[in-house]
Amino acid sequence: MENATPPVRLEPWSEEDAGLLRALNAPELTAHLGGPETGEQLVRRHRRYVDLSAADPGAGRMFRIVLLPEETPVGSIGFWAQTWDDEPVYETGWAVLPGFQGRGVATAATRAVIAEARAAGAGNAVEGRRHLHAFPSSDNTASNAVCRKAGFQPRGERDFEYPPGRLMRCNDWRLDLGPSAQEA
Repeated sequence: MENATPPVRLEPWSEEDAGLLRALNAPELTAHLGGPETGEQLVRRHRRYVDLSAADPGAGRMFRIVLLPEETPVGSIGFWAQTWDDEPVYETGWAVLPGFQGRGVATAATRAVIAEARAAGAGNAVEGRRHLHAFPSSDNTASNAVCRKAGFQPRGERDFEYPPGRLMRCNDWRLDLGPSAQEA
């Protein structure tokens, strides 16, 4: 069976998710992103996530990933407005706690966030965000596999600044959010 991903539910990021964000800040989960953030950086990130989830859906959303039927929060995923190569797009990113990796959770959550981004983009005709991009580190095998399994198309390696001031080599993956892509 090709679609053997576990069921997940995406719930909007909330004030109560600060502990989950701290758990996701572990060295093994941030190795491809420049390492763990400081406590102050985490507070700012948490505030951005809460604010994004309270804003106009066209700006994007952050979610906690809840594994079903256990009802266990196991990670984060989101999409946000970005400009890439002079095109208004959405960008996505995710993290899954170590004990839940390798089970298809990130792929299931990515498929769910694609639907959310597609709905937000459809209601956002002024901005015209037709594509969803992911930029995993070139050497992050697991996240690159998630992109492939979720239907993103590879566009090659690029330098990407993350965190600010640090260039990393990443793969540029793109998914078409347009109506014709939805039917494919």
